[in-house]
This record gives sequence, C-alpha cells and structure tokens, in this order.
Amino acid sequence: MKNSVIILIGVIIALIIVGGAIAYTSMQNFQDEPVAVENNVSNATEVINATTVTSDSQSTTSNSDRDSSGPSVVSEDVKFNKQAGEGYYREVNYDDGNFRQYDVDTGKLIGSSYDSDQDKLPSME
Repeated sequence: MKNSVIILIGVIIALIIVGGAIAYTSMQNFQDEPVAVENNVSNATEVINATTVTSDSQSTTSNSDRDSSGPSVVSEDVKFNKQAGEGYYREVNYDDGNFRQYDVDTGKLIGSSYDSDQDKLPSME
C-alpha cells in the first residue's frame, strides 16, 4: 500500500514538471509570434500608406468643410481581426474623430467611419 502511494505521488510530481515545461515552451513560442507579425506589418506599410493618401484626398474633396490638408492622423494601431478570426488589420484614427481600417496583408480598406468610403468597402454578403 505504501509503495503504491509513493509511486502515485511520484507520477503526479512528474506530470506537474512535464506540464510546467510544456507551458513554459508554449509561452516562449507565443512571445515569438508578434515578431513575425511585425515583419508582415512592415512589408505592408507602403501599400497602406499609399492607400491612406489616396483615401484622404478623396474624402477631402467630398467634404467641403475641411481645409485642403485633410484630417491629420492621431494614431495607428495593428490589431488582431477577431471578427474574421484570423489575421491583423491596421486602424488609423484621425483628428476629426473618424477612422479607417486596412488589412495588413493586402493593404485594402476593410473598414471606415467616413461616408465617402462606404462604397469602397468590401461587401458583407
């Protein structure tokens, strides 16, 4: 009886050690993943910036109450696309309170709060 209890305790301790090692390794792999995403982001930055300039100039011409320089970028964030369940998108926030969202891989406009951009967004059907 004593030997089986000691063996059971040994097995439990071994499982805890192996589980901890697996969890530690998984966390190390998880921390390495954003570096790969940053590489994809830097590759798509030129496409996104070109799209942003084009979209800004189009929205400026349709809104006569803005000055000729258009809205200024307040912030840019890369976020995980929870709605699609995969991939990342760049969200650009402007000083007029509006935003645009671009797919990081393709640079295409996938979301916007500007009325002038609504016809450029992909169909949800």
